[in-house]
Amino acid sequence: MSPQEEIAHIGNVRIEIEVQLDQRWMKMSEILSLEEGSIIEMSRSAGENIDIFIGKRLAAFGEIVIIETVMGVRITDFNTEH
Repeated sequence: MSPQEEIAHIGNVRIEIEVQLDQRWMKMSEILSLEEGSIIEMSRSAGENIDIFIGKRLAAFGEIVIIETVMGVRITDFNTEH
């Protein structure tokens, strides 16, 4: 029996996945001036490596991809350290 078959009974359980694209420090005055449509520039771009968290634990690594007008994440490796 494959691993997917072994856990098929929990296949519909929803789990939060978090992709950390970047972090940035901003002054309080900059934050207060944000409004709908504001753009916060980040230092990362397509092709850069990112971390993927599942349930607040580092689970995998990926890279930022742009497909037409949609940003996504391509998984490049899984975290085998526990």
